[in-house]
Amino acid sequence: MMFDSHCHLNDENLYPKIDEVIEAAKKTGVKKFLVVGYDKNSSLLAVKIADKYEECYAAIGFHPTEIEGVSEEDYNKVMSLSSHKKVVAIGEIGLDYHWVKDEEKRENQKKWFIKQIEYANEHHLPISIHNRESTEDCVEILKEHTPKYSGVMHCYSGSVETMDIVLNLGMYIALGGTVTFTNAKTPKEVAEVVPLDRLLIETDSPYLTPHPHRGEKNEPKYICLVLEEIARLKDMSKKHLEDVIYKNTCRLFNIDE
Repeated sequence: MMFDSHCHLNDENLYPKIDEVIEAAKKTGVKKFLVVGYDKNSSLLAVKIADKYEECYAAIGFHPTEIEGVSEEDYNKVMSLSSHKKVVAIGEIGLDYHWVKDEEKRENQKKWFIKQIEYANEHHLPISIHNRESTEDCVEILKEHTPKYSGVMHCYSGSVETMDIVLNLGMYIALGGTVTFTNAKTPKEVAEVVPLDRLLIETDSPYLTPHPHRGEKNEPKYICLVLEEIARLKDMSKKHLEDVIYKNTCRLFNIDE
């Protein structure tokens, strides 16, 4: 009984075969899916998917690489969906300095990140955070604009030390396919020590496919490989870990188990 806390069934690589993807995942034990938006169209589609499929929920928001040129009208249209009964988070939002090097554009990312955190706080929703090569600024923003209803560091790739700071802010840590990579020293270190009650799992499908399927398009059915590797690293029962993480995810997103 697993919950994929971050997947993109709204992506062009998965949406055309969504029925097949969902059924394949359910056969491996996936019970629920959080479909995450990253711009206007993907957020609208995430809600459409959540409306159609009982096991799917939606997160809406603007990814840091997608905020250039976003109109107030588009922003308001997306955020108005926050009242929908199956919208359970604002995300994915955050900072991305890997793809964006220009300082002015990075400042714009910060502005939009803060704007969406504040919206989530006003509307009693957790957030899903994208952070790539921007940890210092991301953490500073979270300290100054702390999410009142918690949130998750999606596909966490930071250090154990940064994890402790994030946990002290009341956040959760989500691990995905990278924890299975044979050369992934830091994610494995995090997996070993992250508190059980603050841990989520995800696929970020169709990206970050876990070992041994690297090179293929990722799907939620592969989340079992993430769970298995974390159970191995923590030297604990896969079933117990599965139960705890499922409850964590439902608790964070205020979803009935």
